[in-house]
Amino acid sequence: MTDNRHRALDAWIDDHFDEQVRFLQEMVRVPTDTPPGNNAPHAERTAELLQGFGFDAERHAVPSDVVRAAGLESITNLIVRRRYGDGGLTIALNAHGDVVPPGEGWARDPYGAQIEDGQLFGRAAAVSKSDFATFTFAVRALESLAAPLKGAVELHFTYDEEFGGEMGPGWLLKNELTKPDLMIAAGFSYQVVTAHNGCLQMEVTVRGEMAHAAIPDSGTDALQAATHILQALYALNRDYLAVTSQVEGITHPYLNIGQISGGTNTNVMPGKVQFKLDRRMIPEENPAEVEAALRKVIANAAASFSPPRGGKSVQVDVRRLLQANAMKPLPGNRPLVEAIQKHGAEMFGEPIPAVGTPLYTDVRLYVERGIPGVIYGAGPRTVLESHAKRADERVALEDLRRATKVVARTLLDLLGA
Repeated sequence: MTDNRHRALDAWIDDHFDEQVRFLQEMVRVPTDTPPGNNAPHAERTAELLQGFGFDAERHAVPSDVVRAAGLESITNLIVRRRYGDGGLTIALNAHGDVVPPGEGWARDPYGAQIEDGQLFGRAAAVSKSDFATFTFAVRALESLAAPLKGAVELHFTYDEEFGGEMGPGWLLKNELTKPDLMIAAGFSYQVVTAHNGCLQMEVTVRGEMAHAAIPDSGTDALQAATHILQALYALNRDYLAVTSQVEGITHPYLNIGQISGGTNTNVMPGKVQFKLDRRMIPEENPAEVEAALRKVIANAAASFSPPRGGKSVQVDVRRLLQANAMKPLPGNRPLVEAIQKHGAEMFGEPIPAVGTPLYTDVRLYVERGIPGVIYGAGPRTVLESHAKRADERVALEDLRRATKVVARTLLDLLGA
């Protein structure tokens, strides 16, 4: 049931929607390619624009040595605290500004924030700079009512989701800069996500012995050995089909090899090859057991590789790059889920299911600390539709408008005195 306060929120968002779109365009126009990960300039621009709305953004810079050790250049996370009446909940709204580089194939400037046919195009337009705008304008709409409120809202704009989140939300939480009661993280409009996969990333280094291509028997081909190991790893995907999750929206584990490097020249047998693997873990899996099983497969495959007569056995080193645990729903998320489903159904004209997603996000870092969280924001039904991490990423402006209304209404329901 919509009351007059909800209608007033909707009307304010409609009246200020052109301003919201311009704010999103400014977010997209400042690059945040990660790597290289020079993200402090975007945080400064965001803080400047927020100041224009009367929002003071605390700047929490991660020390440069910590950032460089992770292979990035600069990170400044932002917190905006909006406090209302005594008592009540503190609700955090988190979106990440870092994003993978544009890559090839764009028909438009990836930082042009061009609008065509009701869609705004640009890298991070959907994931997740759109929700810098969703969350900021939802809070502005809430405060425009001048209605009695209790509790607080915090905007968390962070810059380390692509590398796991430990220097984004993880940094804020570890250093006790925030401890909200509930949180909503950037997502899409047609579902509220309550669970997601975990992710294990590992780097495998295979060392053989370089040799001239004209006398290959004088060395041990590291690439051939790596291929032998890769075949053993890829074969696991057949077995993973039988390991199914009970969480709607999540199917089974899977493994991907995302990067390979090695060799020195065309006429030299490679003596060293590295590859990086990504293993998605369903919520029911134990990360330690998954890692141990992968290490065993790699070791067995390396041991079964036969070097040429007189050649050296290959040496294999395995290094963990990332372990992101799965997000599992906490019972306390129910008020968020129910409010988003109620207002989402009214705004979008269809049910908003509560589901899991095969992605992994930094929302898990809140949930691991006992803070119930959900994923919801502006975007289409699927990552594929948004073109996230592909050319011509885009967000439908009508999804942005309606998602902002859903979030604003949700905040009013939970904080209204």
